[in-house]
This record gives sequence, C-alpha cells and structure tokens, in this order.
Amino acid sequence: MSTSPLNRSFFSEPPSVATLVAAVTEPALAVACLLGWAWALHGHVSRTDLVLAMVVLALSFPARDRSSMPAPAAWAELSAAWLARAGVIGLGLWVTGSLDQMDPRALAAAWACTVVLTGLFTQVSGRLAVWWQSRPHGRRRAIVIGAGSLAARVGQALRDQAGRGIDLIGCFDDRLDSRLDPGARGMRQGDLADVVDFIHRRDVQDVYITLPLGARELAAAPAAEPAGNTQGSRTQRLLQALQDTTVSVHYVPDLLGITIIQGRLRDVNGVPVVGLCETPFTGVNELVKRAEDLLLASLILVLISPLLLGVALGVKLSSPGPVLFRQRRNGLDGREIMVWKFRSMRTLDNGPVVKQATRDDPRITPFGAFIRRTSLDELPQFFNVLQGHMSIVGPRPHAVAHNDEYRELIRAYMVRHKVKPGITGWAQVNGHRGETDTLDKMRARVEYDLEYLRHWSLGLDLQIIARTVGLVLGDRHAY
Repeated sequence: MSTSPLNRSFFSEPPSVATLVAAVTEPALAVACLLGWAWALHGHVSRTDLVLAMVVLALSFPARDRSSMPAPAAWAELSAAWLARAGVIGLGLWVTGSLDQMDPRALAAAWACTVVLTGLFTQVSGRLAVWWQSRPHGRRRAIVIGAGSLAARVGQALRDQAGRGIDLIGCFDDRLDSRLDPGARGMRQGDLADVVDFIHRRDVQDVYITLPLGARELAAAPAAEPAGNTQGSRTQRLLQALQDTTVSVHYVPDLLGITIIQGRLRDVNGVPVVGLCETPFTGVNELVKRAEDLLLASLILVLISPLLLGVALGVKLSSPGPVLFRQRRNGLDGREIMVWKFRSMRTLDNGPVVKQATRDDPRITPFGAFIRRTSLDELPQFFNVLQGHMSIVGPRPHAVAHNDEYRELIRAYMVRHKVKPGITGWAQVNGHRGETDTLDKMRARVEYDLEYLRHWSLGLDLQIIARTVGLVLGDRHAY
C-alpha cells in the first residue's frame, strides 16, 4: 500500500541543522512572498496584509524538511500543502468579509512564488547535504553487532543511507555462518571479541547493537557469575568494552513484530522509558488539533446551514421516519459515543449485529443513495466535532459490532481508537471509502489509519481536507 510521504524516526531525537533550517525557511519565504507582492502591486503593505502574513506564519511554522524526499514527491506534497492552506485562508477571508480587501493577483502570485522558491530551496539544500556528507572526511563508518534478521534489516537501512554520509563496513556475531540470517551472512567480519580491535584498525565511528538485553542473555551467562552481575551478559560486556573507545553506540530494540505508534524515549525521574504506542495528540498537539476542529467546524457549519436544511427536507419527504439517525460508535480510547447522520435507509440498524451497506442495498432510499454517494449524510457529524466526540480528520468510526468482529481478526485494530474518530481520514482519501466487504479491504483501511497516527501533522490534516473536497463529488465507492 502507499504510505504517508512523511518520514519520522522511531525515537524522538534532536532536530538536525537541515530540519531547523527547513522549519524556518518555508514560513519565511511565504511571508516574504506575500508582503513582497503586496508592495510590488500597491506600493505599500496594508494592515490586512500584515494580519494575513501572521496567519500564514501560524499555518506553516514549523515546516517539514523535504530535502531527503524524491523530487516528484517533494513537489507534490509541497503543492498540496500550500493548496490546502490557501483554501483555509480563502475560506476565512470570505467568512470574515475580508476577501474584498485582498488583491487576488497578489494572493495567486504569492502562492506560486512560495511553492516555487520553497521547492527550489528543498532541492538545492538536499543536494548540498548529499555533497557535504559525501566528502571523505565527512563520512562515518558503521558496524552492526549481531547477524540475525534484525541486523540484516539495520544493515539494509544503513546501506540505503550511504548517500547521507554513512558507510556500513560489516557485522559481528559469535554464531556459525550457517545460523546467520542470509541477508547478514556476507557482512560478517568476525566474532564479538574482535569488535574493539576492528574499531581501532578501521576507524569506526558508529556501532549498532542488535543483540538482546533481556533475560535470555542473563540466563545464558556463565554459572560462575551471579545473577545481576554486569559481566553476566555478552551484550553488557560488549557495552563495557565499547565505553573504552570513542564510538557512538546505538542500541536497536527487536520490535519488528510490534506496531509502533508515536514511539519515543522519555525520562521518568531518571528512569529511561520507551513509549511504543501513544497518541499523537498530547500537550501542544492536543491544543492545535482541538483549535483546528473548533475553527473549521464552526466555519463549515455556517457555510452549509442552507444545505443542511435542504437535505433534512429531502430526507423527510423521501420516506417516513426521523431525519437524523444516531449510531453507536467507539470513540477516543474505545469509549462509546453516539454519532449523528442524516437517515439514508428505511431501517435503523444499530444493534449487536450490523450489516454494512452494499451496492443496490434495498434498505437505502433513492434520496439516501444520493446523500451517501456525495457524503451529505455525514454533515451532521460536524456537530459531533463541536461536542468534542469527533474530529474533522481521523480514522472513520465503525459500528460497535464491526469493532468487536475485526479486533479479533486484524492486528492492532483497536489502536486506531487512540485518537478521536474523524469525518474524513487518510484511508478515505487513498481509495478506502465505502464498503469493506473483504478482510483485506478492512486491513488496508486500518493500515492507513495507523499511518495517520504515526505521521500526524497540521499540514497532513489540511492536505486530507483538500483532497476530500474533490473526492466527495466524484467517488463512486460509497453507497
């Protein structure tokens, strides 16, 4: 499946110089383009221009570092991000009655100028970084301790980073070649006892340890050494030997079979704690997400109020029954919530067994088919957003009965409930909207939901919203 274009490391780490420069440069270019074109066209910068510049700065800072992305992907993501921001800004100007105070020529020119200059900066900075790190004295030699499947994966990852200044020169393991992973067998340079001498001879700067630090190693320690002795584990003995060198030591935990969501390393009163599965919406991120939901939901409800009345009238006239339908769903942390929709069926299925709607489903009314196809039946959920039970962007909520079924069939299915469910989501804009009549379809939808949790950002939310607007008019997968 396609994954998010974003790339985030497992642990939180200090931002690099390139990351910091990119975070500041894109917003600065955007503000400069906006104010520069206003000055060029009118000979002055108005108060409205300054307010708009502050809004642009708030929406774009901090920017992402796209210098390591392929050029087509970087240009596509950059254009989509600024198109989404332009849509949000234009909507805000229209609602506040400020649109007539802005020159559309200046806005269009500023948008194009920002995308072009930022794109060129991204490409140039990426090539400069590759050139800088490709210099002989700018490269770092690395080795891997271990030769299992995890070591093979680490080795491949390091080889993929060869253009970023890292040279992998081998791995070390005490086992026989026949017991090594095929992907790591050809890299073996010797046993663990040879590591320190090899570091000195080959001027190694980085060591990646893929051996376990757990109880199995302590159990395998020599019987003469008491349990808990720091000499009792080969990994611990190796770590002590490495502390007598100047190498940078990196420990790689064996988590290949675990779904990592917002993984980070924290300090809890001096105790290192590895977070494996956390919500992205904590601290400042939680405030940003809630502000985004309140602002956009309020604006959208004001804009669509005539449409809400029209759809409600259509539902009432098309078939007997209530206009709105309340559905039981699992929300944040799996807690049950009631989600509002315009009624599109003749029946109100909301019990322990819920049959998904299918194409030509006899339960769907003719008008219901129209509002489902165009997603108009979902509009009342903006009130759920204001209530705080949902977000505009997030994993789509499934029926409680479906959650009970799929949590037994799909690994990490319930992790999607670590955030509020959304009206639209990353899965929906990537083609997974409508009926999930096979387990593979549901599994693919869940994978996209987990990608969203791993890589959330305000820019990604705006990109999803912009793509949703186009999809609801032409998508035929919903019925």
